[in-house]
Amino acid sequence: MVAPSVIYAAVPISVLVAIGLIRKWRSRNWAKCRSNTCLRGKTYLITGASSGIGLETAKALVKRKARIILACRDVVKTKALIANIRKEQPYGGELIPMQLDLASFESIEKFVEVIKAGFYKIDVLINNAGVAVPLKLDLKTKEGFEIHFGVNHLGHFYLTQLLLDHLKKGSPSRIVIVSSLLHEKGEINFNDLNSRAEIELAKQGKTRGRHISAYNNSKLMNVYFMRGLSDRLKGTGIDVSTCCPGFCYTSLFRHSIKWYHYIFMAPIFLLFMKTAKQGAQTVVYCASDYSIEGKTNKMYRECAEYESKYPFDKEVENKLWEVSEQLIKARKPIPIA
Repeated sequence: MVAPSVIYAAVPISVLVAIGLIRKWRSRNWAKCRSNTCLRGKTYLITGASSGIGLETAKALVKRKARIILACRDVVKTKALIANIRKEQPYGGELIPMQLDLASFESIEKFVEVIKAGFYKIDVLINNAGVAVPLKLDLKTKEGFEIHFGVNHLGHFYLTQLLLDHLKKGSPSRIVIVSSLLHEKGEINFNDLNSRAEIELAKQGKTRGRHISAYNNSKLMNVYFMRGLSDRLKGTGIDVSTCCPGFCYTSLFRHSIKWYHYIFMAPIFLLFMKTAKQGAQTVVYCASDYSIEGKTNKMYRECAEYESKYPFDKEVENKLWEVSEQLIKARKPIPIA
């Protein structure tokens, strides 16, 4: 007869083993970038490359001998990360840490000045950096824009515009914009691009839904930006794409996913949540796979084209572009009719 203590121990162990096997089976369906082409001579610029998907993307590309510019807010932290990467990959490509704060137009401009002085061309720009913080914190950029709108959209919009000449010199070149399937839940309200209504609700504890609406909206703006940019860059040799890494374990949602969520939701997270390395595969694919060279205005998920379910509107696309340019020129939030 089996002792009760043995049964009590065997049950949770069996559950964990079963979850582990199911996760392994599920992970077989998660795509992996199979292209391993040498990227020597190519210069990649990755925003937010000091953690999560950005860091894993940098590791994968430097392994392929590319030169990587790691554009991050904390250069000291980034230098320490580079030292660790070098221990794993002593013979990879060059890793260059550079300071960039997408929440500041001034920082973006200074960053681009250094890029133009030190590099002849950029082959691939990966707009990866992003923020996701509770709306009740009411965080803003240096210029006063709501943090998701200001960093996830406006910051990358401005950075990309300033780097277009360098990308044209690298032609055929690419711009990869990291978005999310959550863009399908977003909306663009030109009367409230800074999400003031949702922020006030959040402060009162009346936030609707479990997702951060302003984050979803910024991810939708990313896709609209990709669509508008690809149209404007036709014939230049610059391909523009956007991608969804999937549901990944990174620090992005550290403010909204608490430690106790990982305990209660552990089985679901184990079954459905990718590691940052797994999530980076589609980004690496968009940035390096030669099979998609010449293709533009595409969204990718699991290293394959993805057809968004969102009903895009060309008028909204054009208006968002025009408004974004106006706001950057004004360098402050202004009422938009």
